[in-house]
Amino acid sequence: MKKVIFLVDMQTFYASVEKADNPKFQGKPLIVSGDPERRSGIILAACPLAKEAGVKTAEPLWQAKIKCSEAIIVRPRMQRYIEVSYQITQILEQFTDLVEAFSIDEQFLDVTGSQRLFGDPLEIAQRLQIAIQEGTGVYSRIGIGPNKVLAKIACDAFAKKNKEGIFQLDSANMKEQMWPLPIGKMFGVGSRMEHHLGRMGIQRIGQLAQFPVHILKKRWGINGEVLWQIANGIDYSPVTVNTHVNQKAIGHQTTLPRDYGTLEEIKVILLELSEEVAQRVRAKNYRGNTVSVGVRGADFENPTGFHRQVKLTTPTNFGMDIFKAAFKLFCTHWDRLPIRSAGITLSQLQSADSFQLSLFDFSMRKEELNQAMDVIRSKYGQTAIVRASSLTKSGQAFARAEKIGGHYK
Repeated sequence: MKKVIFLVDMQTFYASVEKADNPKFQGKPLIVSGDPERRSGIILAACPLAKEAGVKTAEPLWQAKIKCSEAIIVRPRMQRYIEVSYQITQILEQFTDLVEAFSIDEQFLDVTGSQRLFGDPLEIAQRLQIAIQEGTGVYSRIGIGPNKVLAKIACDAFAKKNKEGIFQLDSANMKEQMWPLPIGKMFGVGSRMEHHLGRMGIQRIGQLAQFPVHILKKRWGINGEVLWQIANGIDYSPVTVNTHVNQKAIGHQTTLPRDYGTLEEIKVILLELSEEVAQRVRAKNYRGNTVSVGVRGADFENPTGFHRQVKLTTPTNFGMDIFKAAFKLFCTHWDRLPIRSAGITLSQLQSADSFQLSLFDFSMRKEELNQAMDVIRSKYGQTAIVRASSLTKSGQAFARAEKIGGHYK
């Protein structure tokens, strides 16, 4: 039996949830945006009516207001969106046990073995749309393909644009439907890769599919061959429920409420981020070998900043270990210009159950201390115990504790 893979995407997910929860918003343009007072006034979602007025995701709120002055502006409720996303997963699992979350509003399904119960792929897709709409009030679009790549392209390039919200892409219509698309529409091709391919004369997906693969491999290695395979509709990756079980890295990034220009105030935010990363790493029972620091400058027109990493002598999940490495990196590469965002990541993760003991870093004592802090925070909240520096004007620990993914719960 041939594989049948779905990519189920929720239309303007955040905005759709807000409209489903508030009937008074129906029939009106609605925008979900961050808080402009904290410099996060970026459009996260816009309903179809707002998009018809020209509003685009990721543009500043002030620009959206000019395009659609009558739009209702709501602040994101991340906890609610997570709840609805989980509810949708439960609906999908009524049709197959092979459900893989791709993002908060996109999920892959393998319905190959479900056809005897629920009908052909088109019938299953229609049933899914009805079940999700009735269960959550959210409209979904579904791409169908023999693999994840074609299902994703079927959804993004076709299902999102047609009346039915469903499209099937396979070997029978791939050359006719997918190959004429601009290369930037292909899954896995970002703006930078689009530019590189364009300089090679590759403007369409079909041109990439017919391009000599050995030249692509010579230039980009295995990634060149992967791009060629995607253009030819080849993808062997299975739909798996364990995609996010084994993480390769854990990090936190924050946009600051104002420009931070002194080392002392930047030091505070780096320490807070280090502690957050360490806590998440411990919660997942990991230790990490590599610390990365990234900052972005305050000037949009003349971008500044850097991203650097350093390998530790021993793997760690302690906040101060991460902070010391991050702070040293920052001091080495900072250009002394104000920054508007900062991020810290711990990568090369491994199980915390076994590690090499050191005679000099007092690991067991630090282990006991951090376990005690984790218990306190788990029982009484993230801000039940904080460092004194978080009480200064530069501290963001209390503001971040009210958020999920950088947005208010």
